[in-house]
Amino acid sequence: MSLFTKKTPTEKSELFAALDIGASKICCAIARVNNRTSSGGNLNDINSQLRIVGVGYQVSRGIKAGKIIDLEALEDSILNAVHSAEQAANQNINSVYVNLPAGATSSHNIRTEIHLSNSAVDETHLRRLLSVNRDTSISPDRQVIHMLPLSYSLDSIEGIRDPRGMIGEKLSVNLHVVSAPTGLIRNLTSCIGRCHLDVAGYVVPPYASGLAILVEDELELGVTIVDLGGGNTTIASFHEGNLVHIASIPLGGSSITNDIARGLATPLAQAERLKTLYGTLIPSSSDDRESILVTQMGETDKTQAYQIPKGTLIHIIRSRVEEILELVGEKMRASAVDPVVYQRIVLTGGTSQLQGIREMASQILGKQVRLGQPTGLTGVSDIVNSPTFSTCAGLLQYGLQDYSGNQIIRINTGKSQVWQRFNMWIRENF
Repeated sequence: MSLFTKKTPTEKSELFAALDIGASKICCAIARVNNRTSSGGNLNDINSQLRIVGVGYQVSRGIKAGKIIDLEALEDSILNAVHSAEQAANQNINSVYVNLPAGATSSHNIRTEIHLSNSAVDETHLRRLLSVNRDTSISPDRQVIHMLPLSYSLDSIEGIRDPRGMIGEKLSVNLHVVSAPTGLIRNLTSCIGRCHLDVAGYVVPPYASGLAILVEDELELGVTIVDLGGGNTTIASFHEGNLVHIASIPLGGSSITNDIARGLATPLAQAERLKTLYGTLIPSSSDDRESILVTQMGETDKTQAYQIPKGTLIHIIRSRVEEILELVGEKMRASAVDPVVYQRIVLTGGTSQLQGIREMASQILGKQVRLGQPTGLTGVSDIVNSPTFSTCAGLLQYGLQDYSGNQIIRINTGKSQVWQRFNMWIRENF
């Protein structure tokens, strides 16, 4: 067979792996396509799902505030998480879909256009259109992660969602470009490579969460996800089926844990335990009468534990959550997107499991609020249905879109730009 003969893969791996690298935990999940549907296994069918076959968790080390601070520690955390997932699945994996630290990503909108010479729009035109100004639209020290089409224009016709097959002179597109520091991408790719894994694709966390927890009507009418993670709170707005805005706040569940540890002079592990067991945002009249045992920092003798009113713990938690939600509101008001996307808020992430957070968010933000959890997955129910699994589930859904060919353009951050252009030229001309 000739080197330049266009080939179509006859076999695709039905196994996907996701690597969620967070500030507090690293999660690796392995899933298999569950495409036994009445329609003959069409992956675009609503009944097509992913079945989780293995999950591994590990405490996150070596990464802080969106920066790698210890490559070997991060490598160990990733290796342990992947190994646990592979053992649970009884399968080995070769590549993973990876999220990027939320605080390191940024986005902006650009508009590009190409001339068609009265020819019908096809995939080649779309690829040319989406590759225009890809390298010049951002600073040299950043790399494009997503180029998401918001709407197309053909000559004088605006607001086109899919121009394929249409004939005209000039085709334009409004793009939402998401980027991350080039150094971070290189080091993260190198770290994952040292774990004997390839990066199948990078995905920003709020985009992944949206794929996992939003329903079609929310995506169409407008909705904003507030992902309350460990180190960051990320905000992602969707409208007419598109991701239109992302933002982040460098505060999250770990901030609450640190406040408890400082305020009560207790170890971080004990602070996390207190937050999990007694954490609530709903005060009651009995809080000041109910006591909680707190271990003092540095004390090895448990008899030295002292008692505090439960109300003291609740006050610490409420203060920080109020601050986070107020900052979310400020980010929303400062953005330039259509306010309709902020009429409905979906909370997800580990901190969204705090009792009473939905009511507090609705009160502070003045919006309709619901709690979101992953959908379209089967497997270990206590993990699959947890808000802490939202990003990991979204990475798997992103992989499913790749499998079914629904990604309009792939940006492979593991290869050089020259090699990317060569591959694109081959696809367009042979």
